[in-house]
Amino acid sequence: MAAAGAATVLCLAFLNAAGARAAGAHAAAVARLAASGGTWGKAEKVPGLAALNQGGFAQITSVSCGSAGNCAAVGFYSTASLHNQAFVVSEAKGAWGKAEAVPGLAALSQGRNATLESVSCGSAGNCAASGSYFPNRHSQQAFVVSEVKGTWGKAEAVPGLAALNQGRSAAIRSVSCGSAGNCSAGGIYTDGSGHGQAFVVHEVKGTWRKAEEVPGLAVLNQGGAAVVTSVSCASAGNCSAGGIYTDSSGNSQAFVVSEVTGTWRKAEEVPGLAALNQGGFAEVTSVSCARAGDCGAGGDYQGRVGTFFHSEAFVVSEVKGIWEKAEEVPGTAALNKGGDAHTTSVSCPSAGNCSAGGSYFNKPGHQQVFVVTEVKGAWETAQEIPGSGTLNQGGFADLFSASCGSAGNCGAGGSYFSTPVTVQAFVVSEVKGTWGKAEEVPGSGALNTAGFAIVNSVSCPPAGNCSAGGFYTYHAAGLRLESAFVVSETKG
Repeated sequence: MAAAGAATVLCLAFLNAAGARAAGAHAAAVARLAASGGTWGKAEKVPGLAALNQGGFAQITSVSCGSAGNCAAVGFYSTASLHNQAFVVSEAKGAWGKAEAVPGLAALSQGRNATLESVSCGSAGNCAASGSYFPNRHSQQAFVVSEVKGTWGKAEAVPGLAALNQGRSAAIRSVSCGSAGNCSAGGIYTDGSGHGQAFVVHEVKGTWRKAEEVPGLAVLNQGGAAVVTSVSCASAGNCSAGGIYTDSSGNSQAFVVSEVTGTWRKAEEVPGLAALNQGGFAEVTSVSCARAGDCGAGGDYQGRVGTFFHSEAFVVSEVKGIWEKAEEVPGTAALNKGGDAHTTSVSCPSAGNCSAGGSYFNKPGHQQVFVVTEVKGAWETAQEIPGSGTLNQGGFADLFSASCGSAGNCGAGGSYFSTPVTVQAFVVSEVKGTWGKAEEVPGSGALNTAGFAIVNSVSCPPAGNCSAGGFYTYHAAGLRLESAFVVSETKG
């Protein structure tokens, strides 16, 4: 999934011989799919969204797949009165259904602005989504909504958050489900002193419990600006999260925190990052857990180069419940000649085997995209995404999301400038550890007649067949408008 700014910005055994045979057959099928490579189909308008999007501004912000061809996507659209409202849309057996306004949200938001930022599916048709809404013009609150057996329930305000959110400004940035009905989420609220604080909340057997401030973070967050930017759950009640806080000197630092059997432990500064973060700005932008206690994370920090500070990309691994030392993404120093690199997305399908992606400047004013792979616990050398340089004639590309169905078999997406004024959406696939060439999302050019399209989110389930979503622009009635698209990968 997605990056965050400072906290003031509101802005995932078979027990007998028959089971073993079934598992073997399934594994063989997965292997055949992974070996075959992937082909991205044509982008399509989100079914039913046009009827909702009367104001002409809509995006998909997050996609999650419980299994191949069974996914959910969330985002926002604008009403005729130009208020943003949240929508959900589900894919079943490879076919996307109609988008619908989040049930029950109108009663919470009183018709004012609302959006969904994150969705996660514990299994096919069983998902959770999170975002924020405005009950009035002076207050922002966070909400969650769950899909059970393919049907979306009613939105609900995050339990217990109102008592924390005395400053009346809260939002959830990320949600992840370890299994159906067992999820965790995190974000930001504002306390009575106007300080940004980070919170976590978890769902147990379909019921959301009370939100709590991230344990131990108050000691770190002396500057009063903290947020959880990313959460990932390997199994029910076993998750990790990361984000940003501000220390007593006003510097932004990155933290990680883990949930073990349903209890959140104390947050800690990312080990080793203080030595790297000479410029005083660091953040975790993405976390992914393969199994309980074995996760990967990434973000950026300000490193010193001579008398200047440059933004550099880092990765860090959790092994058996212990976070190791952060390291600059190997190879990015050679790529990042323009001095601005970020890790924006990390995905770990198995312990010690992850992929990550982000951006760097190969020269001032010229941004490119990279991918990097971890194999058996060791990060390899980052590389420019094959083919992206040829696409990126306008000199500014971004990778927003990466997802891996199995080790070495991943998908990623983002945007690039095909000309200095035209932005297109791209996807790229990794098969057996080798990244293929980036390509413009098939069919998106025909939709993107006004020249601005982006892939915001990619999700790849274990058997492959990734799905992605984002938005494109078009002209109507003399206006430049925006709508959402979905696209899926098939195996052949």
